[in-house]
Amino acid sequence: MVSIIIPCYNSQYCIIQAIESVVQQSYSDWELLVVDDCSSDTSANIIHQFMQTDERIRYLKTERPSGSPTIPRNIGIENAKGRYIAFLDSDDVWLPDKLEKQLALFKKHEDMAICYTNYEKMNEDGTRNNRVIKAPITITYEQLLRGNVIGCLTAVYDTARVGKVYFQQHSHEDYILWLSILKQGYIARNTGTVEALYRVRKHSVSSNKLKTLLWQWDIYVNVEKLGYLKAAYCFICYAYKAFRKAIT
Repeated sequence: MVSIIIPCYNSQYCIIQAIESVVQQSYSDWELLVVDDCSSDTSANIIHQFMQTDERIRYLKTERPSGSPTIPRNIGIENAKGRYIAFLDSDDVWLPDKLEKQLALFKKHEDMAICYTNYEKMNEDGTRNNRVIKAPITITYEQLLRGNVIGCLTAVYDTARVGKVYFQQHSHEDYILWLSILKQGYIARNTGTVEALYRVRKHSVSSNKLKTLLWQWDIYVNVEKLGYLKAAYCFICYAYKAFRKAIT
């Protein structure tokens, strides 16, 4: 089984499309945990409507608004029953064969703990215009230090190989999670195909480039404990990749 985790906060305008993209997967052995971060709109009602027609969908809720996806995602991981854990934000979308292709890749490679895919950017209104973000076919811990190439909306990790790994309360929490898994000696692999759509929002946290640069340096120095020389090298590589990604 694949446990899919969607953090949700006031997502009534997009949560339907996200959930439908899970329901329409060609691979059917999954559970969907939608973790509501105390939404004040109609998100909860929408989720419960889906639950009435599909018993694989579960609704969870934080005790109080957390202001970030970290706590909702960790609640999802804690309650997950599946061997594989996948992530999808409430404003993003999967394409129908995503899980099927990823599970097939896991079966082929015993040294793989994370599977990811390429993805396509779409406008805030959902319009697609072929802005594809391509990632390397394989990635190791040392390679990932040079910049995050794993889109969280595409990632699946195998708990049978690494156990349940949780997000830290830190900016770029998904990047830190991938690093912590690959540091164990595993490899991450790409299906080599576009299997998800990422919604670009004008005022998202990730759109503040100065903040993301500062967060990245902090990860190198205070989380991964790299020496300053190695941190500087990795930071230059990261900045170059970030620029290439931003103009795509």
